[in-house]
Amino acid sequence: MTDAHAAGRAPRILVLLGVLAASLIALLLVPIGPATAAEDDPYRISGNVQLDGEPLEGVRLTVEGPGGEQEVETDENGQWRVGVPERGETYTVTLDEDTLPEGIAVVDEADDSPNEKEVEMGAGGRVTVNFFIGEGERNVTSFFDQFVQRVVQGLSFGLMLGLAAVGLSLVFGTTGISNFAHGEMVTFGAIAALLLVGPASLALPLWLGFPLAIVLSAGLGLVLDMILWRPLRRRRVGVVQLMIVSIGLSLTLRYIFQFFIGGGTLQLPYSAPPRINLFGSVQLSVIDMISIAICIVVIVAFALWLTRSRLGKATRAISDNPSLAAASGIDVDFVVRVVWVVAGGLAGLSGILYAYFRPGIRWDMGAQVLLLMFSAVILGGLGTAYGALVGALIVGLLVEVSSLWIPADLKYASALFILIVILLFRPQGILGRRERIG
Repeated sequence: MTDAHAAGRAPRILVLLGVLAASLIALLLVPIGPATAAEDDPYRISGNVQLDGEPLEGVRLTVEGPGGEQEVETDENGQWRVGVPERGETYTVTLDEDTLPEGIAVVDEADDSPNEKEVEMGAGGRVTVNFFIGEGERNVTSFFDQFVQRVVQGLSFGLMLGLAAVGLSLVFGTTGISNFAHGEMVTFGAIAALLLVGPASLALPLWLGFPLAIVLSAGLGLVLDMILWRPLRRRRVGVVQLMIVSIGLSLTLRYIFQFFIGGGTLQLPYSAPPRINLFGSVQLSVIDMISIAICIVVIVAFALWLTRSRLGKATRAISDNPSLAAASGIDVDFVVRVVWVVAGGLAGLSGILYAYFRPGIRWDMGAQVLLLMFSAVILGGLGTAYGALVGALIVGLLVEVSSLWIPADLKYASALFILIVILLFRPQGILGRRERIG
């Protein structure tokens, strides 16, 4: 076979592989059974929706808390139930008034939001939530207001996802490693922050504890490179073997976290602050606004470091062509070590911010967004830091906005569907460069 034929077939092969991989990921994210099934969860929230003693069928409710967001509809008896994984945690139950009959609303003069109730799962493992339904004026949020609120939430999620995705992209660009343990580096940052500022541990002030947690996360990246990745690089271990090692490291760290903090959900201080009305129906807490500001400042500082500093330029040179960079006198090992430190610090910061966004810290929280990080990196272009940021913003927006049309359990799959579509037309990603193979 000639080089021309090989070059012509290579892009088609890359497209096929990308589509197959993205399809597999999307299938893995689709829940096998209904999200409201209570058999697999030890605790249950249930209730009734009735109008003058008559049951209302088909009324939609949303239960949000540890374990994610679940949707359920009342049956022919007006009853509903969902299974939840945690005890001693607070859950928010929201009744969708759009699914009530015309002219009917949830009525409670003592409550500004009668269709939304917060309940705490006690020791008994059972909680009942009932709504009083009657004739009244329904407060309806327009589709445009909901869309704007989701866009703001998507930008916030995309920015914090971008912090982690940029580090993942840098590691791949300089070493060729697809680091499946990057999600655990995100989790480590949140756990380190909890140990430093949590009331049951050191209880340091936030302005001191959070920077120390980021430093510890950067130190984790340094230690992993010293004891694991650098020795493997010197032995010239292939990228497939390195990927398998990263999967094993991911599983090891994940269950170490579970051993030390348990399987429950833990909260950082001020994890449930009041929300402020900004404009229209857009509501953000002070912590949300601070998180967005921190992400923007860090991303701008990182961009300046990558484009203006000698070390940043060396990082880009190694990402483009490691052999040529080494021949030009660049200390590749030193730069790669710096990249691991930067990636660890960014992952730690992302973990702290994500713990407030969820909200809560779990032993597997990083693994829950790992596929989204890889999606952002592939969507933006492999090995390009700016591409990872652009991809993360697109993924964050799609994940949040798509929940206006599809169930919340499937919102992650929407981002992966867009990934498949873009790879069909641009296999190298949005900002990636087309390469000749063969």
